[in-house]
Amino acid sequence: WACVGVFALTVRAGVAAGDQTEGHRIHGPGPFTVSDFASYKAALEGAGHVRVERTERRALIARQAARLCADAGLELVDDEGLLDEVSGLAEWPVCLLGEFDPDFLALPPEVIQLTMAKNQKYFAVRDPKSGGLAPRFVAVADLEPTDGGAASAKGYARVLSARLSDAQFFWDEDRARSLESRVDDLSSVVFHRKLGSVKDKAERVSALARELAPLCGADPEQAARAGLLAKADLTTGMVQEFTDLQGVMGAYYAREDGEPKAVANAIRDHYKPLGPSDEVPTEPVSAAVALADKLDTLVGFWAIDEKPTGSKDPYALRRAALGVIRIVLENGVRVGLKIKALPVTNQIFAQNSANRNAVASGMSAFDTADEGDLLAFFADRLKVVLRDEGVRHDLIDAVFALGEDDLVAIVARVRALQSFLSTPEGENLLAGAKRAMNIVAAEEKKSGAAEGAFDPALLMEADETALAAALDEAGPKAKAAVQDEDYEAAMAAIAPLRPAIDAFFDSVTVNADDPKLRTNRLLLLGRIGDALGSVADFGKISA
Repeated sequence: WACVGVFALTVRAGVAAGDQTEGHRIHGPGPFTVSDFASYKAALEGAGHVRVERTERRALIARQAARLCADAGLELVDDEGLLDEVSGLAEWPVCLLGEFDPDFLALPPEVIQLTMAKNQKYFAVRDPKSGGLAPRFVAVADLEPTDGGAASAKGYARVLSARLSDAQFFWDEDRARSLESRVDDLSSVVFHRKLGSVKDKAERVSALARELAPLCGADPEQAARAGLLAKADLTTGMVQEFTDLQGVMGAYYAREDGEPKAVANAIRDHYKPLGPSDEVPTEPVSAAVALADKLDTLVGFWAIDEKPTGSKDPYALRRAALGVIRIVLENGVRVGLKIKALPVTNQIFAQNSANRNAVASGMSAFDTADEGDLLAFFADRLKVVLRDEGVRHDLIDAVFALGEDDLVAIVARVRALQSFLSTPEGENLLAGAKRAMNIVAAEEKKSGAAEGAFDPALLMEADETALAAALDEAGPKAKAAVQDEDYEAAMAAIAPLRPAIDAFFDSVTVNADDPKLRTNRLLLLGRIGDALGSVADFGKISA
């Protein structure tokens, strides 16, 4: 209602604006003269039969639909996206309850729902006794039917039946072939010109899923099988008609083919999670295939230098990385993200190099620089995932800087570190460590790095001897605790360094006149970073 409030006659871009408006095309044709928004709304919602406010139309549709279903002993299937859409399609919404041939209930419920929502803008209805769909629907008319809606409901049902008949045709035709027979058809579907066909990707995902399966507690053969078949439903009529059903239909067809339940479920779930509110695959085979699919995508696009830039992410690589992180963390999968450690990774590119024109297209192997860049990308995505928990970004960087690539271990260490640094002991230790690192860095900038090895025989002051002893004890203890993944114990091991560092700075002159003493003390301060380095790179932590 952009014209509301413009009542003086004007002409702009050839369009005249005035103080008259029209109502509903049938129930309130107008014209109505208005002087302000209040009179405009009163005229339309009265004689004009137009609900002006979208939020009011939305609420009205929701109430009417729920009441119709309740009166019939049924339940409305929630569809917030469809509710938003139909709220903008009707000026005077009136909900009608219709029915269709129960024989169509033999179709997968997702097919029925999508046929209704996408093609006809109808809401699906559930039978609360069975929990399944009922052969009913709710349509939203844009007028008050004179017969109570009986004729309109029959008309809506006829159109829906035709659509469901089309879906039934796709269902029957698709099941005439096995998913396995469709894998070769994927050769003609391009995944990316530099990364080959979707069949190439399916074979890569299959190999990688087999390798990841033991880490997820999955059967390697089932994971490989699911990875190979996961994309096969892209060639089916049903998925070509309803792209939202990719994976979902593959699971149905896999069950029809007699594939194991775990394989069918992995096919269904391998695209997940599609967003922050989407569920994460939890079954072992599903988790392995979903990880393989996303890691293959990330490795591939990193190798051909098609990375996200700024706000541009045409291949949804940020979503893929977030998916990997959520699957790993929510399932406790102990997989290292140093991708080159997985033998199958560069086989991916060897395979693609052998297929048509892959080398000429500019594809290269996934090298060490790519791996480092991808790990940094994962670190940035991890910050997004942990942001709502209040986890500090700098602590994630401080742990990633050590070369750790096990997300489960990284998150556990970051949480323990944040808890420790929130205590007075942690705050003071960080301040002392920062002071030591700043002194060492300043001297390196001025005179170069201190040369030689730290010499305990040159310890002259009691407090520097005490600091050296504290470092000798804390460093190995912290390292051992980290190796045992006992991060609270690692923090407890470094906590006693705080008084030793404080005492050192209170009584010891680092820049001693004797060059040997000065060098040895700088080397001693350097050992502070070494001792703390098994926990995190304290140089990356904000004071």
